[in-house]
Amino acid sequence: MTDPKAIQPSELDQLPDRDPEETAEWRASLDAVTEAAGPHRAAYLMRRTLERAEGAGLALPKLLETDYVNSIPTPAEPGVPGDEAMEQRITAWNRWNAAAMVTRGSKYGVGGHIATFASAAWLYETGFNHFFKGKEDDGSGDQLYIQGHASPGIYARAFLDGRLNESQLDNFRREAGGDGLPSYPHPRRLPWLWEFPTVSMGLGPLSAIYQARFNRYLANRGIKDTAGSHVWAFLGDGEMDEPESTAALALAAREELDNLTFVINCNLQRLDGPVRANFKIVQELEAQFRGAGWNVVKTLWGTAWDELFQLDTTGALVRRLRQVPDAQIQTYQTRDAAYIRQDFFGADPALVELAKLLSDDKILECFHLSRGGHEARKVYAAYRAAVEHKGAPTVILAQTVKGHTLGEGFASKNANHQMKKLTVDEFKNMRDLLELPIKDSDFTDGVVPYGHPGADSPEVRYLQERRAALGGPAPARRVHPVAPLPAPAEKAFASFDKGSGSQNVATTMAFVRLVKDLVRDKETGKRWVPIVPDEARTFGMESLFPSLGIYSPKGQTYEPVDRDQLMYYKEAKNGQILNEGITEAGSMADFIAASTSYATHGEAMIPFYIFYSMFGWQRTADQMWQLGDQLGRGFLVGATAGRTTLTGEGLQHADGHSPVIAATNPAALSYDPAFAYEVAAIVKDGLRRMYGEAAPGEDQNVFYYLTVYNEPMPQPAKPSVDGVDEGIVKGLYRFNTAESAGITPPANAPRIQLLGSGTAIHWALKAQQLLAEEWGVAADVWSATSWGELRRDALEADEALLRGEERVPFVRQALQGAEGPVLAVSDYMRQVPDQIAQWVEQDWSSLGADGFGLSDTREAARRHFGVDAESIVVAALAQLAKRGEVKATAVKEAREKYGL
Repeated sequence: MTDPKAIQPSELDQLPDRDPEETAEWRASLDAVTEAAGPHRAAYLMRRTLERAEGAGLALPKLLETDYVNSIPTPAEPGVPGDEAMEQRITAWNRWNAAAMVTRGSKYGVGGHIATFASAAWLYETGFNHFFKGKEDDGSGDQLYIQGHASPGIYARAFLDGRLNESQLDNFRREAGGDGLPSYPHPRRLPWLWEFPTVSMGLGPLSAIYQARFNRYLANRGIKDTAGSHVWAFLGDGEMDEPESTAALALAAREELDNLTFVINCNLQRLDGPVRANFKIVQELEAQFRGAGWNVVKTLWGTAWDELFQLDTTGALVRRLRQVPDAQIQTYQTRDAAYIRQDFFGADPALVELAKLLSDDKILECFHLSRGGHEARKVYAAYRAAVEHKGAPTVILAQTVKGHTLGEGFASKNANHQMKKLTVDEFKNMRDLLELPIKDSDFTDGVVPYGHPGADSPEVRYLQERRAALGGPAPARRVHPVAPLPAPAEKAFASFDKGSGSQNVATTMAFVRLVKDLVRDKETGKRWVPIVPDEARTFGMESLFPSLGIYSPKGQTYEPVDRDQLMYYKEAKNGQILNEGITEAGSMADFIAASTSYATHGEAMIPFYIFYSMFGWQRTADQMWQLGDQLGRGFLVGATAGRTTLTGEGLQHADGHSPVIAATNPAALSYDPAFAYEVAAIVKDGLRRMYGEAAPGEDQNVFYYLTVYNEPMPQPAKPSVDGVDEGIVKGLYRFNTAESAGITPPANAPRIQLLGSGTAIHWALKAQQLLAEEWGVAADVWSATSWGELRRDALEADEALLRGEERVPFVRQALQGAEGPVLAVSDYMRQVPDQIAQWVEQDWSSLGADGFGLSDTREAARRHFGVDAESIVVAALAQLAKRGEVKATAVKEAREKYGL
């Protein structure tokens, strides 16, 4: 019997070996190669064998890293169609004008970035000339996520193309005059050019993945054929440190999104210095993407390196390139040939001999200039490989030099991201390097001139012909003329007007029921896009599973465990629901793609994304800002809202502030409805404004944020008085008076106005009863559906006053003539209702749930925060006592009576 101790752990295998002798022969062969040719040769053979196995489709673990060389061998590179010399001249003009516009703008102190585009110019130019499809064919084209810091280069190309003029370039980063250019890709600021805002780093790659996924969603649901659309995301290697940048890599691979390509500009520098000073960012990214299931194409070295690799008969050069950290590669870019001979080639005797075959000029050409990302042939080969690859997304790792062609003062310098201008002498050196026909006399008074070969020049004609062949200008954002969506049948909304009778219904349930009715609409039902981050059952949405289906490009390849139940878990290739798992960021990226489909694809979609209100704005508010910048439309729904309604969950689930964050976003219309009929009225008006016939002067490019609650309460009928619908939409209406509530206050009873939003209105209604029955005070109750919209309207009235126009804020109009002081209450911090305080003419006070949340019952939590009905009564009496309308002792009596 074999002694177990004699068996090496590396020889153990959970699987039985059916032919141990053959296994031993393979091991012996490896040992023999290692002994005879050395470990480097053995490692080389093993890598080639693993690559062969992977290419043959054998089920082996992936090889996560390959050598630090180009993925596509030089003999396999396809020739670049078109005129490379012409494209070289076009790129030179773009480089010049990008640097000129930033330098000219520096005298105003507005900033700008030069080095990023300088490193990426060929990455963009090759795409614009040969790959990026415009929108003039199918209306969709390709979707381009341009790296934010490269925007000057995109403006420079649009200038060459005739889409921008010198005046606009001179107003780069100076928009107030109306003819300026935004600093970065901002669709809201330049909506005919930019489609996607990308400079909040990390959001671009995340959004690109979900955009590619949404393209497939549209196709699989039969709404639009998007097979011709490809998503290109241009990213920086430093940007990949943002967690959002890599958060959805597995999704892209899992769903085989071969309509997606990441192009990562690996210039090895971030804002302050090297991305991976002591390591190699390219190798790290390769392992990360290959491990996630992506196709990886490395484009690292230019043609000058081809000779070196041919001379590397021992593999020493490749080994040395793997050893040298990124910061040292950057140093080589700035040092002379003697330093490189000693530090790089001197590290290995084989490299010392190789270096003897190289001139100093050859060494400097390789280490200073020749990078794969700077050559059209190398970039074209990578792009062609990406678009032809099927079954997985592709990432292209293109090595470049940050500040390339800008001169020795810029290239690979740690500070070049912050360097905003070149001197006249540096521009002249750049001119000579790029061989541009710009004379010394063109530098009038030391100001660098813009360069243009002429509207009818061969360069411009070539550029425009290439774009025409690819479907028109790019980047470009187009809002196609689309007929307004027809309004859903009135029945879906009117059914909420009668209330729920004695049945308790939470406003979350009311919203879900409304959507369930709306998705049945024959005209617009298919355009709803329900989005939920793995909490559908929490929000009572499981009833939608079998009727709408959960989207999966694979359909349902298994028998669900609950197949025999009425509300079983149904996945379908044409499913309508996007159930994303536990990812608010991914769900928001879904929402952004769907909410802008009206422009991206000419197909208006109606997304609603429902989430724990605490985990929406607090966690992904940056994406909400991205949504507003991208002019998205749809409904965000913060469910289980409020500080005190989610019993037992505690601090991290208790939302007392999302309306405050929402109020910071100019595109967000924030509502806190109390009743089911209010939810219906708000959604109805939102559909009209965003997708139907907007009123004159109304901005359609807005989105709605509704907070809804998980507290089942009787839903009243809509009051049958004039102005209710207008008040719901504008933010405030009187729900009842003491008299209409059936209360008969004493003659000359003091009166107070109670304003409540969301679930807090129920405490106000109870306080109304207590004030009348126990303290002889008449209270009127108002429903404040939107503190934010009341404030927005009041701010607009203030602005109109500055223009000499008389406008009375709606909140003042609504409360005009209301007797007594005003006491506002919500289940949020006092800052929420206090938004409107300065425009209320009556004496103002407020109550709210300030501070951290806690785990307890609703009643205990509300008493803790001082927002329950009894606390409202005491606060109301205090207000009236200050006015001398009740005795001061009443406040103390009430406090003792209610145990406060």
